[in-house]
Amino acid sequence: MASRKEEKERRRQERIARERAEAESARRRRVYSVVAGSVLSVAAVAAIVIAVAASGGSDSAGGNSRAKNTLPPPAQKISDLATAAKKGRCVLRSPVIEGRTHVTTPVKYKTNPPTSGNHYPIPTPDGVYTQQPQLTHVVHTLEHGRIEIQYSPTLSPRRIRQLGGLFNQDPSYTLLFPNETMPYAIAVTAWGQLAGCKKATDASFDVIRAFKRRYVGKAPEPLSTQPANF
Repeated sequence: MASRKEEKERRRQERIARERAEAESARRRRVYSVVAGSVLSVAAVAAIVIAVAASGGSDSAGGNSRAKNTLPPPAQKISDLATAAKKGRCVLRSPVIEGRTHVTTPVKYKTNPPTSGNHYPIPTPDGVYTQQPQLTHVVHTLEHGRIEIQYSPTLSPRRIRQLGGLFNQDPSYTLLFPNETMPYAIAVTAWGQLAGCKKATDASFDVIRAFKRRYVGKAPEPLSTQPANF
């Protein structure tokens, strides 16, 4: 009975947070439309479009369902996760679960990228992001069984475009975004699981493929409970 009450309360909090977010988004759109009509120039709009295209095709406020300006990823050579990780000199970790309570305050996670912990009531939708989403949001996404591919912004443009190509091969239940502070060139996370590669190599892509096959959907919340978008 207690767990049923907790689940009911969790869903109520999600609904309240979602309604607040939708109201705030609508307010911002109204304000933006007024400002844009009187201030934003054609040159500024062009600059934004160019910046988005150069960075891979998504904007900072929301993710696109597919990556743009991509390159084909390296061909798969290794299908076993442990073997691929060894070849790419990547670490495989299963950090202790830090919690899963909904909060609206900042959270300090013990791992970077985080793999569990208290998080914001609304998860980040699947897709490609050119700026790092808030960690408390993407941790909630992990709770819904998603896989998150993260890369250092210092990664070469070729490797970033290859990551986009890999994402496009199987974008389901997956997020792709930069992480400015993690100690890896490439990392991939699931709920309670982490693979981190200090150096981006062809084997890193095999790590991502094998990691997703093993851990997608392995989380407290079913894949189907993730809202499609906000």
